[in-house]
Formats: sequence, C-alpha cells, structure tokens
Amino acid sequence: MLKKFFRQWLITARPLILFYLLFLLLFAVGRLVLVSQHYAALKASGVNFWWAFVVGLRMDTIALGIILALPTLILFLSPPFFRRAAEIIIGLYLLAVLMLAVYMEIATPPFVTEFDARPNEIFVNYLKYPREVISTILSTHLLSLVMALVSLALIAWFYRRWWRNSSLFTRALAVPYGVRLLFFLPTALIVFIGIRSSFGHRPANLSDATFCNSHIANELAKNTLHSVGYSIYAKRKFSVDTKLYGRMKTAEAIARTRKLLRLEDRNLIKPEKYPLLRREKSHFPDRARPRKNLVIIIEESLGAQFVAACGGEPGITPNLNRLSREGILFTRLYASGTRSVRGMEAIVGGFLPIPGTSVLKRNLSQKDFFSLAQLLGPRGYDCSFIYGGEKRFDNMGSWYYGNGFNRIIDEPEFVNPIFHGIWGVCDEDLVVRADEEFTALTRQKKPFLSVLFTTTNHTPFEFPPGRIELLPGIPAASEKNAVKFNDYALGKFFALAREHGYYDNTVFVIVADHNVRVRSSPNGVMPVENYRIFGLILGGGISPQRYGRVATQMDVTATAIDLLGTDFIHPIIGRSIFSPGKKDFALMQFYTTYGFMTEGKMAVFEPKAAPRTFRVDGDDLLPLDHDRELERDGLALLTISSYLYQNGLHTLPPELARGD
Repeated sequence: MLKKFFRQWLITARPLILFYLLFLLLFAVGRLVLVSQHYAALKASGVNFWWAFVVGLRMDTIALGIILALPTLILFLSPPFFRRAAEIIIGLYLLAVLMLAVYMEIATPPFVTEFDARPNEIFVNYLKYPREVISTILSTHLLSLVMALVSLALIAWFYRRWWRNSSLFTRALAVPYGVRLLFFLPTALIVFIGIRSSFGHRPANLSDATFCNSHIANELAKNTLHSVGYSIYAKRKFSVDTKLYGRMKTAEAIARTRKLLRLEDRNLIKPEKYPLLRREKSHFPDRARPRKNLVIIIEESLGAQFVAACGGEPGITPNLNRLSREGILFTRLYASGTRSVRGMEAIVGGFLPIPGTSVLKRNLSQKDFFSLAQLLGPRGYDCSFIYGGEKRFDNMGSWYYGNGFNRIIDEPEFVNPIFHGIWGVCDEDLVVRADEEFTALTRQKKPFLSVLFTTTNHTPFEFPPGRIELLPGIPAASEKNAVKFNDYALGKFFALAREHGYYDNTVFVIVADHNVRVRSSPNGVMPVENYRIFGLILGGGISPQRYGRVATQMDVTATAIDLLGTDFIHPIIGRSIFSPGKKDFALMQFYTTYGFMTEGKMAVFEPKAAPRTFRVDGDDLLPLDHDRELERDGLALLTISSYLYQNGLHTLPPELARGD
C-alpha cells in the first residue's frame, strides 16, 4: 500500500522534478558561460571559483522553489472537474517561465561585462527607459538579441511539440484527488524548505551566495532570476522617496551639507562629480613610524547608560571605565539608528541613515561603495571583518566582501570555542581569535584594518558561566550581565594587545552600533537619550580627553582616521573632532521619523508632514517656532544621502580605489 501511494505521489510530482532538473541544467550552463567569459580574472583571484556551482545550487533552488510553488498548488489541489484547465495553466505557466529564464541567462553575460554583476537593481531601473534601452541593445548587443529571439522561438516550437505528445501533466492530474490532497502538505513543505533554504533565524538571502573575497566568483554563485526578483522586492520594501519629507534641489542639498561639514573648496577633489570627496590632512602627522593599524570594535547595543564613565550606572563596566581614562571618550555620542546595519553603515561606511533600509542590504551598494577597507586596502592593509555569528546575517558578508574587505572570519571558522550560543560564539571567543590574527600580522609586519562585531549583548544574553561576578538582584541572562561579560572580554583583549606588542602601534575604536532596542518615545516624537551610546578611541600615543560635544559615529570614524597620522582622501559624512571650526550635529532615524539635532535644537521630519522644530532638554523635546535654516539643513542630509546612493557617488574614484 505504501509503495502504491509513493508511486502515485511520484506521478503527481514528476512534472515538478523534471522541470526542476531542466532549470538546474539551464542555470549550470549559464554559469559555465560566465566562467569562460571571466576565466582569467577568476584564475587570478586565487579562489576556488568552482565552488560557485555548489553554492549556486542553493541559490537556484531558492529561485526554483518560488517558481514551482504555483504548479505545486495546482497539481495537488485541483479537483477533477478542473483537470483540463489546470493542465493548460501549468503548461503555459512553465513555458513562460522557461522562456523568461532563457532570456535572462542570455542577457546576463553582457550585463556582467558592463556592470561587473548579475542583473540587479540597475537592470530593473533601466526598464523605465525602454526606448533608450532598446536603442542601446540594437547598437551594441544585436548578436545577443538575435540569439535570444532565435532561442526563444526554438524553445516555444519544441515545447509545443513535446506538450502535444506528452502525457506528463495529464497523468499527474489523473491521480485520485484524495491521494493528491494527502500528499499536498509534505510536498508543499519540501518546496517551502527549498525557498527558505535555512533552518536558522532567517531565510537565506543574496548574502548566502558570498563564499569568498572574489566579487566575480560570488556573482557566479547567484541566480539571475533570484537577483532580479529580489531587486524588485527590495525596491518596493526598502526604498523610501526622500520627497516624502520635503523637496530640495540637489545643488542646495550639496551646498548645505558642505557647509555643515565645514568643507573648504580648495580641499575638494572632483567636486563636480563627487560632492563630498576631499583631502583631509592629519593633525598628527607621523611618517617616521610604521603605518598604524586600525581596529574597530562595534559593540552590540552598548548604550551610554551602562557605562559609569559616561554618567551611566556604576559597577557594570569596570574595564571600560578604566580604559576611558586612557583615550578619547565621547560623552555625547549619538547613534544613527536602532539597528546594527545602521551603525555599520555609519562606522564602516561613513554614511548617513538613508531613508528606507540600510545600504548594507541595498543592491547598488554591494560593490564600489565607500568603506574603510576601500580606503586602507590599496595602501597594503590586511582588511578583515571578524564576527561571532554568521556573515549571512543582515547581508553583511556580501557588503563587506564587495567593498574591500579581503577576509571574513565568522562563526564556522571558530575552532573549539569557549561558548556557543544562539547568535554565535561569545565575545571572549571573538577577542581571543582577533588577538591571534593581529599577533600573526604584527610578526609579519603587515598593517591591518579589522572590524569586530560583538554578539553577547543581544537577546537572550548568553555567555559562559564563571567568568564574571553576576550583578546582584537581576537574572543571570540579562542585558546588564551581558554587558558586564562583554566588558570582561574587552579587558582581556586589551591585556593581550599590550602583551603581544601591537597596542602601541594601533588606533583602537570601541563604539556601539546603537542603544538598546527602542520601541517607543517617551516624548512622543524622538527618544533622544536612547540614541546616546558609548564611544572611545585609544591606543599608543593617544592623549586622554573627554569630548563633551555632540558627535556622530561618522565623526568617531573620521577622528580615528585622523589619528593614523596620514593624509587621506575620503567622502566620510563626518569630521575629526580636531578639525578647526567643526560643527556639531547628529542625524537620527527612528523608524520613518528623523531627527536632526544641533546647538540644542532638533528638527523632526515625518513622511508627508511639515517639519517641526523643538528645543532639546535631555529626553524632552519642547516645541519652538519653525527654524527654517535648521529644517532645511536636516532635509539636505536626507536628500543628499539618497542622491549619493542612487548615483554611486559615495565612493572613491577608481584610480584612488586602486591606490594609484
């Protein structure tokens, strides 16, 4: 009986299996074409690019799970009286998808040649301009167009002949209705697992195609249909038109932003194309010593309220309190947003909290977007991202690899960790592994940039027992005890850094990605004090001081670069605290609301509403009459963030990115 049921299931599922295999063959051929097209570059990269076919199988399965979801519903749920109509619908649907897939695979090689990536948001954007696109195709890709048309015509012809002589769909729909209903849920579960492609916290995404530091190899692993489909989805979900907050011409936004940053015309580089790119001279020139290393520790949810040195609760962070007396402590530092990716785009990318979602998840910023690695990599720095969790989370792997980082060390690369929790290995494992890497690079006399991202201070606040004395009166698995364990790990890290000889030649940054998750605002507008976070810069030769003026995460990054002792050209939307005449301001995102704060005032922006002006008194916002200049300055930052992203202008020119 069981064997009979299985045979009947196999008859019903056979169209799904055959078309799954057919599409896999098509996608594999497409990858082989791309390999032949870019073989020299792939070979020169030194990576095992053939692994892209294995990773690609996963990405193809995600796309095919989505494609085969509708046929699964029809094959298993169509009642007998609907059999003929179901057969026609499935047949025509699969023909249409097959022709689309073939067309996209033919369109992919020229697109990759032009844009160094599979079809993505750029491809979707060009659909708005059919006349220009068709003219370009006819003039430069006529052969590809002819191949596509001939291929599609042949496929339609062969498919029609096959369909006429095949009983594949007829036999599947002839299986007794009760049997098909019985097997619907198991089959649908298989398709769902294929689409999700993960048993972790989140379904697989484009970042799961990132398996090495070769951009082209990672593009090979992607699936074109999935890439384009995700672009359409992301455009609808993540994009927010800045005009919802107010209208401003680009020229005014650029002029106001330059004025806010106190940029001098004589320092601007190619201002007609790159609005904020400028030469920043170090206030601490030191060319006699070896190039200084830069280590940035991004702390999960480390609000200022946990650190006594910033006026927070005593007894939680003894090591940070001690270290705060050895470096530059920012006592009025404000986060850009409430998510880790917001902190990363500000700290590592020097970028504003763009309306919509972070640039870490957006298609146009997965390559050639400014990062500290884009700045330091061409100068011979080893650039790494070290994270106790999985790099696929929040698309971090794709963004870091695509923007200059040559190594990512994530959860699978930690051997025999001290403690393994839901979000990955604990912060002690993170810093011990980082120390091993830095010690080895120091022995090789290789300068390094490294970004560490901690995980312990995240629900459910897991860490190894016996490392710290728990705070009295609160649960062990609590935020405060997690912060205390993180403080313990930081103390251990800096002890190792001094012991292993790289402390004196390194600029260390400890800065939070955001404060604890903000769900509501006590003042009903913007929870200002919940954006105040911990920030500290220390290392050999850095004089201790407390910086009590308003600062952003981008200011911290610009200051750290200044302390490296070298002149740099960059577009960071922040200034070193040592820059003469620096203007103090902060832009904060609270869901769809923005707050632009400067000089004790805040302009608040909400979609489809006029901006409002408030006086900032701690966490209280007291209404004031409209301050037009304040409101226009805030709108300028919102406007320029989208302008820079959409036009690919938050980057270094190619000759600088190459280190020329």
